[in-house]
Amino acid sequence: MKISGNTIFIPGSTSGIGLALAVELNARGNTVIVGGRRTELLDRIAAEHPGIDTVRIDTADAASIESAAKEVLARHPDLNVLVTMAGIMRVEDWHSPESFLASAESVITTNVLGPIRLIAAFIEHLQTRPDATVVTVSSGLAFTPLKVTPSYNASKAAIHMLSESIRLQLADTTVKIVELEPPSVRTSLLPGQENSEHAMPLDEFVAEAVELLRTQPDAKEIQVERVKFLRYGEARGDYNQVVETLNASDPHGR
Repeated sequence: MKISGNTIFIPGSTSGIGLALAVELNARGNTVIVGGRRTELLDRIAAEHPGIDTVRIDTADAASIESAAKEVLARHPDLNVLVTMAGIMRVEDWHSPESFLASAESVITTNVLGPIRLIAAFIEHLQTRPDATVVTVSSGLAFTPLKVTPSYNASKAAIHMLSESIRLQLADTTVKIVELEPPSVRTSLLPGQENSEHAMPLDEFVAEAVELLRTQPDAKEIQVERVKFLRYGEARGDYNQVVETLNASDPHGR
C-alpha cells in the first residue's frame, strides 16, 4: 500500500485507533473519509479536521452499510482504500448463557459480519481501481487468547483467516489485502484501557504502524514490535507461557 495519494474510507473511526490513523493519513497527503454512528462526533471531527470528510454508518446494520457505501462512492468515486476499523470488545463469563450470549452475538455481528458486509459493499468498485487496498484489523488476540474476552478473540481470529483467504482469491485483481494487528493500545475499547500501563500509547502505535506501511509497501501484515510477543508464541514454541503471561499480567489488555 502506498502511503500517500489515496482516497481512504475508515468506518468505525470516530475515536481511538481509527481516528488517530485517519488524522495521520490525512496529514500524509491522503483524502480520508471517517465513518461512525454518532453524528455529534462526526460533526466535531469535521470541525476540528477540515480536510477530513465524514459519513454516518452503523457497521452492525447491513442497510446502513449499503446506504453509506453509495454515499461514499458518489462523493469519492476515486476511493481506492477501505479500512475495516469498526470493532467492539466485551468481557464475558461463559459459565451460563445469560452472561455471554447477547454479548457474543453483538461482538460477532460487529467484528465479523461488519467487515464482511463492508468488503462486499466496496469490492466491485475497488477492483476497478488500478491500485486498491483493503486493510482488515485483527489483533494480537487472534493468536493468543485473553481469558475474559472469548468472543472478541474468536472474532479477530476469524478476521485473520478471512484476510489470508481472500488475499488468495483476489490475487488476480488489483486489490491488496493488508492485515493490521494491534497489541493492547490505550483506547476506550475496554473500561480503563486508555490508562493501562500494559497498553501501548496510541500515538506511538499509529506512528509505528504508519511507518511500517511506508517502509513495507508490500507487507501482508502490519505488526508493531509490541504485538509480536502474542503473534508468534506458537512459532517460537512458547505459546503456553505467552498465554499464562498475558492472562496474569493484564485483565484488560489485548
